Amino acid sequence: MSQRFNFDPSFLQPDSIEKATIIQKELANRICLEDEFNTPEFFGGMDVSNNLFDPKQIIYATAILLDSKMLSVQFHNSVSQRQTFPYIPGFLGFREAPALIDALESLPKLPDMIFVDGQGISHPRRLGIASHIGVLVNIPTIGVAKNILFGEPKKDLGSCVGDYVFLYAYGKEIGALVRTKLRCKPLIISTGHRVSLRTAIEYVLNCVKGYRLPEPTRQAHLAANAFRKQSQAGN
Repeated sequence: MSQRFNFDPSFLQPDSIEKATIIQKELANRICLEDEFNTPEFFGGMDVSNNLFDPKQIIYATAILLDSKMLSVQFHNSVSQRQTFPYIPGFLGFREAPALIDALESLPKLPDMIFVDGQGISHPRRLGIASHIGVLVNIPTIGVAKNILFGEPKKDLGSCVGDYVFLYAYGKEIGALVRTKLRCKPLIISTGHRVSLRTAIEYVLNCVKGYRLPEPTRQAHLAANAFRKQSQAGN
């Protein structure tokens, strides 16, 4: 499947929910929860655009590359693929990661850190899509999700931009609710791979430019939607 990345394709192609669960547990054991990277020169952003009710079940995936200082988009690449795994909450990586990794692989340069639209370890089996991708491609990743999938905060979140509270499950920190814009719902930030939770929060806040989403996932979201609309208009 991949020329740039050395991983077993079966980690993305389970033939049953039972096998998918086993894969998630195996990959979760490989996650690095500490900072294991040099200062990033380029950020990556990943998101998909799709219609759950599309009979063709096409996924439109985008990976972008941004300059880490100016947060300007340097390159972007989008691919469309027919999904091979159904939409099941908690198993998003098997549905969307194949297309996202293909989009990432075709960038002229790989990012030093990737912001993925979705959960990292804030997941029932500690392997959301950000962790799934991070472990397979071995690039530092951060999960940037819009809704809580797993875990609960122990206190209320403040109303100021930059406020955050941790999410807990089984007595451990698994993510954080982070206020990135006034009068907007917080984001759920979590370690994907090779980035600690506190560092992930810091990088997300540094990448916010007046919007709820940090620039890497915001720009990926815009590009993925534009690609889907353009592709569907041509059919």
